[in-house]
Amino acid sequence: MTGIPESPLNRPVHLAILLSGGGTTLQNFIDCIAEERLAAKITLVVASRSDAGGIVRAERATIPTALLPRKQFDSVDSFNDAIHAELQRHDVDLIVLAGFLSPFQLRGCYQHRVMNIHPAIIPAFSGKGFYGARVHQAVIESGAKLSGCTVHFADDEYDNGPIILQGTVPVLDDDTPETLAERVHRLENELYPQAVRFWAEGRLRIAGRRVVIVNRSAV
Repeated sequence: MTGIPESPLNRPVHLAILLSGGGTTLQNFIDCIAEERLAAKITLVVASRSDAGGIVRAERATIPTALLPRKQFDSVDSFNDAIHAELQRHDVDLIVLAGFLSPFQLRGCYQHRVMNIHPAIIPAFSGKGFYGARVHQAVIESGAKLSGCTVHFADDEYDNGPIILQGTVPVLDDDTPETLAERVHRLENELYPQAVRFWAEGRLRIAGRRVVIVNRSAV
């Protein structure tokens, strides 16, 4: 498969999930699939850290895993060599980055087949170094009244690529990075599966930097 489907897959979309941490986003996808809220199958989970709790969640759900600690590779290129080799061993339609803290190189074969979610409204509070609690701390310190999350197609730059979905949450006067993160994460759990669903239904079109979500009945 290359690029975005032009028509519905009419079968579960096959996902590879790349993570570096505890795997809460992975768990959300596992739950959505189990509750039949998303027609998908997770065919591979790749972890870039040896202590990534997401591997335990994947093994508990009997999902194939690959543990590829970034520190064991002498370069980003060799690290990506290993990732791409694992992806080629599995049937993958779409790659989902779920708190993956290392660069993933598309290498010309995964354009519009890699999604990322960022816990802020891109282009604000995004780019290299903006991840996890750092994002929420920066939002609070800025005095912003709104934050949220962004689902976008990934490319070879941090937090770049056409935006698929965005949503907002209020920043409260007494927020801490933890309380704001909890509110944003609930929104992430809604929007990320929705973006994957739109992709699998063939409802996404690229127009320059804009992603257009089409009405399937009108196509």
